[in-house]
Amino acid sequence: MRLGIDIGGAFTDLVAFDEEEGEFIWVKDETTPLDPSKGVVEAIKKSRIRMEKVDMILHGQTVVINSIITRNGARVGLITTRGHRDLLILQRANRRDIYNFTYKKPEPFVPRYLTFEVDERIKSDGTELEKIKDKQIIQILDKMLASDVESICISFLNSYVNPAHEKEVKSIIEKELVKRGKNIPITMSHEITREWGEYERTNTAVLNAFVKPKVSNYLTKLENEINNLGFKKSYYSVLSNGGISLFNFAKEFPIFSVESGPVAGVIGGIAIGEILNERNIIVLDGGSTTTKASLIEGLNPKVSSDYFVGRDKFNPGYPIKVPVIEIEEIGNGGTSIAWIDEIGNLRVGPMAMGAEPGPACYGKGGKEPTVTDAYAVNGLINPNYLLGGEMKIYRNLAVDAIRDKISNFYKISVEEAAEGIIKIANENAADTIRIISIQKGYDPRDFTLIAHGGSGPMFAPFIAQELEIGKIVIPVIPPGVFSAWGMLITDIRHDLLITNVIEFTRESIKSINETFNEMDENILRLFNVEEGIDTENVVIMHYGDMRYKGQEHTVKVFFGKGKIDEKDYTILIEKFHATHEREYSFRLDQSPVEIVNFHVVGVVKMQKPRIREIEDKELQLSDALKEERIVFINGERTILPVYERSKLPINHHVQGPAILEDPTSTAIVLENQIFLRDKYGNIIIKKRR
Repeated sequence: MRLGIDIGGAFTDLVAFDEEEGEFIWVKDETTPLDPSKGVVEAIKKSRIRMEKVDMILHGQTVVINSIITRNGARVGLITTRGHRDLLILQRANRRDIYNFTYKKPEPFVPRYLTFEVDERIKSDGTELEKIKDKQIIQILDKMLASDVESICISFLNSYVNPAHEKEVKSIIEKELVKRGKNIPITMSHEITREWGEYERTNTAVLNAFVKPKVSNYLTKLENEINNLGFKKSYYSVLSNGGISLFNFAKEFPIFSVESGPVAGVIGGIAIGEILNERNIIVLDGGSTTTKASLIEGLNPKVSSDYFVGRDKFNPGYPIKVPVIEIEEIGNGGTSIAWIDEIGNLRVGPMAMGAEPGPACYGKGGKEPTVTDAYAVNGLINPNYLLGGEMKIYRNLAVDAIRDKISNFYKISVEEAAEGIIKIANENAADTIRIISIQKGYDPRDFTLIAHGGSGPMFAPFIAQELEIGKIVIPVIPPGVFSAWGMLITDIRHDLLITNVIEFTRESIKSINETFNEMDENILRLFNVEEGIDTENVVIMHYGDMRYKGQEHTVKVFFGKGKIDEKDYTILIEKFHATHEREYSFRLDQSPVEIVNFHVVGVVKMQKPRIREIEDKELQLSDALKEERIVFINGERTILPVYERSKLPINHHVQGPAILEDPTSTAIVLENQIFLRDKYGNIIIKKRR
């Protein structure tokens, strides 16, 4: 048996798959924000799974991202090259929003007085110019200990080319710490990334050092708690690249799991796309606090190392140079707060009530109106069916919250105010889709929308109507635990990126192959040492970040799984031109082309639970009808049929409008849409012809 656990803002999800019995088990329980491990343990107990039967636990968490956003991490001391003390303060000179008069550079995670300079220098070609002085390093350590530093980061100029000085300094510090009986974690920048970009590389290493003690303590505590329940096998963490790795790797390099929860949903969406033969998909995850979306072309997720935490249209955010599946995320979910800004506009998010106290309708003390409260007021969710009836919804409390904070201000009915909240939340979610599609040269009408999460199936029909998306899929896996299920189908994966600028010509093919070969050896060693995996089971893929000579930005091109030769040159150069044209709307066929970064991916395929065709019990539509409910939609009260989705007949087209319920989520079908339950149990919604 394998078990996937996903911690969200309001709920902790558990999904288990028994490979022998083919049995699928899921549990959803409330998240415990002050100590997330408590919520995990409660979910396991609630599942009544015998932990001695479990071979593997796969875990996605938000500890890393939340620690960075809330700036709740360790006190970090940074050691850098002489002359680069202000690197984190200077950042980049370019500004994404040059006309924003309220622009302010992000506050560094290491204050200047905890940044220490070392007289050392590695040249850009990797040769040593100035040696390390042991005495100076010990003096710096003394200052750090006097300042109560809890985590140490080492990032030297040009260490991406030659990391010898970083290794030497770490060795000196470790010996001194042992002498003094202290245990302080150390992060070296070259272990995180070998890409150039001094600010980006240093900031990534600093953030790893910032969250390392907290994540390590959390994962260790989680291991101990679950071991007490009888589990004795392997723990895996979901990484941001869409793979998994043992907890030991995640403890040492937690920054690689900065988006571990959301990417599992993307992997799950790809699996649904495969069985339905939908090659181009948009995966929409409507959660309790955020909405995430990812565009997948040809069922190949885009993995980029240009990731930013806290970036929005006014803020540049903090760069993190680790491989992350490209996901757009906004603060817009079921517990997002509806509020009125200083000029009287109704807004939704990014603030959220989360699990505690939650929306007003939860009856746990929440007083702010949320998207879930709006659904409850207008009858779009069943007050007696949240988590299959485990949680009670109090509509009267939602009415009070929306009346007091919203409808009285606008002098409109509570239902009208609630619909305004819903429409703004829908529009926010649609904007997420626009960012990953239209703004990047893709037409959303060419893609199938796969919607999951507690609120994703509520958003999806409105988004499809707005953006003219022809097909929506709501997976057979309960949408509210879909990301946890996605963990069960992830593979063990590691990425290695190294900057090595080479002009891409026929003459440079030998040098290119040599670079890839050296990286292959390193990534195989990583699998062998970190994962204990036989290297024969590792599948290796090569990518190159390429650009026209003189450009700054690159596009990623797949080079294949082995060596390249002269006949591959023409294919790869055309692939680059075509990719560049799609990304930037032009190509320069006569311009020299460079490889900037070499990217090697190592994957070990895991056995995956299969989605089987469901048994056709010759059900009738009347068998699925639960009730006819009065709802407020499109400015008026109307009666909609409410169906239990698991009892719908197979391949039977039904015209909207309608409400479809399962224990973890609710889906809405609009008047101009039709739906059916396919042979796998997925709900397919299309525009009515």
